[in-house]
Amino acid sequence: MMKTYVEIYHNVEGATVSEIFDIMNKLGFEPALGEHEFVYKWDKNVTLPEVIHFLDTVVKKLKGTRSLLKFTTIH
Repeated sequence: MMKTYVEIYHNVEGATVSEIFDIMNKLGFEPALGEHEFVYKWDKNVTLPEVIHFLDTVVKKLKGTRSLLKFTTIH
């Protein structure tokens, strides 16, 4: 199963942690403990363009939160 992990670096001038959590939850991410804050579990193997399109959606939804994001997608 493919997974996309997200690390989020919060800015005190931006959205609260709970606001970020709500946005990520609505996008289908689950909270993760450890190195990453969230994980998205794909229900199938996807292509690179599909991953990029999804990550574009994530970035658009978090626009204005002043968060920095790091994505990692693995098989």
